[in-house]
Amino acid sequence: MKKKILLIGYNYAPEPTGIGKYSGEMIHWLASRGHECTVITTYPYYPYWQIQEPYVKRKFWYQCETQSFPSGGKINVFRCPAYIPCKPTAIRRMLLDCSFLVSAFFKLVGVMSKFQFDQVITVSPSLLLGILGVLVKKIQDNQFTYHIQDLQIEAARDLKLIRFQSLISILLKIERYIFNNADQISTISTAMAHKIRQKSHKDIYLFSNWVNTELFYPLQDKAELKKEFGFSPNDKFVLYSGAIGEKQGLERILLTAKNLEYDKQIQFIICGSGPYVEHLVAQKENMGLTNVIFIPLQPLEKFKKMLNLADLHLVLQKSNATDLMLPSKLTTIWSVGGVSLVTAMKGSELYNTIHKFNTGIIIDPDDSHALQDGIVKAVSGENNNRIISDNARRYAENHLSLESIMTNFEYEVLHFPVRRMRSQNSTVRV
Repeated sequence: MKKKILLIGYNYAPEPTGIGKYSGEMIHWLASRGHECTVITTYPYYPYWQIQEPYVKRKFWYQCETQSFPSGGKINVFRCPAYIPCKPTAIRRMLLDCSFLVSAFFKLVGVMSKFQFDQVITVSPSLLLGILGVLVKKIQDNQFTYHIQDLQIEAARDLKLIRFQSLISILLKIERYIFNNADQISTISTAMAHKIRQKSHKDIYLFSNWVNTELFYPLQDKAELKKEFGFSPNDKFVLYSGAIGEKQGLERILLTAKNLEYDKQIQFIICGSGPYVEHLVAQKENMGLTNVIFIPLQPLEKFKKMLNLADLHLVLQKSNATDLMLPSKLTTIWSVGGVSLVTAMKGSELYNTIHKFNTGIIIDPDDSHALQDGIVKAVSGENNNRIISDNARRYAENHLSLESIMTNFEYEVLHFPVRRMRSQNSTVRV
């Protein structure tokens, strides 16, 4: 049975990474299956933190886009203006949330007068968008799914982005109101699901982030790839690719690169965009580093090759961010059979997954020497990299494929009545 689905979230395609990538792929998959999808979002800005072409001229007003599919499915995208801070801080992020909440509300009023939806899905962050999901549910009496990509309140509190306890208390009350009115709460990892269940006292649907294993796959000749990018085939490349912000603690890469200057074959590549890029580039210049290369996000084909040329991938988080946000970049790294060096606290879901399936190398995020020691061992092959690479690809194929995760979601969330779901045990619930 085909459904009419509404998605509300300020990150959406064509954003190349993060939440927008997953929301865009989800809606595209559903529309290709014949569902009629409507999206209320803003203009693509992440991870650059500025509106991207060709949307710059329209960023102060609303815009509609429509796409039809041979299956009979359809996507209507309504883009709403929002304040996008070029240098995000806690206050500026809240202004982003509030500005989009207001502009999306006015668009939502008009959209609800034209469409009767079977399912409304809001994506957090922003936490506040759940209020719009509750509004649609109460007016149209449909099913409301609240999908949590990031535990926004905990992240802001633990990273000290919000220091006022009174504001934290207000946000927790808003979150509790959304939880109480949601028919379905979903999130991307088991550890996050347990934390959300403790707060919401509801079953949580595990809706993991995925990877297109047919698009991202291992390429065998690393030497040729390195030459194609203008590098020496004998160099050992340590790659960090993704968002560049405070929670990653990327200053450690520069300090490690300084300590490893004696090994001329080890080169560091930092690929991505974000508010910390200028800060890190300035630090690199001040330290006189010649073994660190900064490059912007690459087009898809070059990005696939770059992932494959890396001898080691860095997946870094500060210890107080562990398990609050599952690093989505790991899905593509594992899909290409990449060897990853990952900061993870013992007992966390990330630690347990890597340890159980031997898909990477784990280091302690609080050990200042672990990063350097791990890199040296990994590029020398002491960790049996071929086995790790094969395990990573196998894990991606067996557990992270787009088709299997979305097929499960379509059946469990869209086609399986909510009341019946609550009365039965399901392997995808925690």
